[in-house]
Amino acid sequence: MSAGTDVRDVVVIGSGPAGYTAALYTARAELRPLVFGGAVFVGGSLTTTTEVENFPGFPEGVDGPVLMENMRAQAERFGAEIVEDDIAAVDLTGDVKTVTDTAGTVHRARAVIVATGSGYRRLGLPNEDALSGRGVSWCATCDGFFFRDRDIVVVGGGDTAMEEATFLTRFARSVTVVHRRSTLRASQVMRNRAFSDEKISFAFDSEIAALHEENGMLSGLTLRDTRDGTTRELAATGLFIAIGHDPRTELFRGQLELDSAGYLKVESPSTRTSVPGVFGAGDVVDHTYRQAITAAGSGCAAALDAERYLAALSDAPATPDTSVTPVTAVPGGAGPRPTPPEHDPAASGAA
Repeated sequence: MSAGTDVRDVVVIGSGPAGYTAALYTARAELRPLVFGGAVFVGGSLTTTTEVENFPGFPEGVDGPVLMENMRAQAERFGAEIVEDDIAAVDLTGDVKTVTDTAGTVHRARAVIVATGSGYRRLGLPNEDALSGRGVSWCATCDGFFFRDRDIVVVGGGDTAMEEATFLTRFARSVTVVHRRSTLRASQVMRNRAFSDEKISFAFDSEIAALHEENGMLSGLTLRDTRDGTTRELAATGLFIAIGHDPRTELFRGQLELDSAGYLKVESPSTRTSVPGVFGAGDVVDHTYRQAITAAGSGCAAALDAERYLAALSDAPATPDTSVTPVTAVPGGAGPRPTPPEHDPAASGAA
């Protein structure tokens, strides 16, 4: 393990709209941010989406990866240093925090902004992870091409599920959307888009009870009716899971206060966490709105909070120097005088 001698003003953990916006604002404030964007999905979950239609400033929409590349370039233009690596450990105690990357290098900073976002939620089935990449996926834009002319299942009822299903119709022979309720949670525009696509059918009031495999590949699944528990089989060689996300806060358990769902708790309306000098932004703190624009806004807020925190540290009075020479009072009230040092014959030239 190696440690850098430089103490930075700010380290940002995570990228995406929150992390990149925090990097932009702290860089413009000349706080020299070091950003750990992650080793896999640099730029966050938007890098796995197709067209983003609801981010202001793009009347014709914008591809998710393009939006994130533009955000990154803007932050780097003002001096943000972005590293494509993960963080293995943190120590958030004390005035100087430490974060350790996967190579074992320790980075020190006076303030830390946590923007780690959230990860794909799993179904929790026994062979789900074993079939990952072998018919089971969480990213249609990443893997959809490999399922050309196949029968595919998408599980979920929100906007993400509808977007995945609609995108997959470019390749699939058919797409079945499995949802455990009788109505979708998706927005009206996304519902209409999915309902109007002749390749998409729906299995409402259903959940996936089991995954079947043949020669190590997904071959079908068992659906269970959520009303009466009856089951039926459905042939499919592709399954895309879009049932939500879980916050990426494992790294901070025991150091930062989390809520019952595992999200980072902040002192609203600020972005301050339970530890001074540590701030939270984006989906890692938000289980209500979860939009790119709100994540970017909270990244801005975290940067401003960090800037004010660092300014307060600079304005704080210096710790008194307790190593000064002691003084003794001079008789007659003439004021203190230094206590004379012990006599040193060598210093006076005595033999």
